[in-house]
Amino acid sequence: MSFTLLLVVLIILSIRERMRLAVLRSKAWDVSELSTPSPLSQALTGLVGTAGGIYLSLVLLFTFLGYELPERVYLGKIQVEPLAALSIALAVVQPFFLRIFQLRRRF
Repeated sequence: MSFTLLLVVLIILSIRERMRLAVLRSKAWDVSELSTPSPLSQALTGLVGTAGGIYLSLVLLFTFLGYELPERVYLGKIQVEPLAALSIALAVVQPFFLRIFQLRRRF
């Protein structure tokens, strides 16, 4: 239960950080558009897109190297595919590392 709660909190914080980054990147919204994507939808799209890109890269890397991973692993009571779990985990922590690099660049 605590692992699931921690995972949900990390995902929410990651989405929040992605929303902050998206707002900072696009200060000027085009008012001529009929509908504009919300920061939440952009953050979710970014999270899923990043995780998908990482997943495809990992699959290609492990296939090229000839490594065979188990199809499923158990994390407590949850059964997941190892590369998918790793991809989502890396996509969740990516905006935090980006913020750390931005803060280090300022000093």
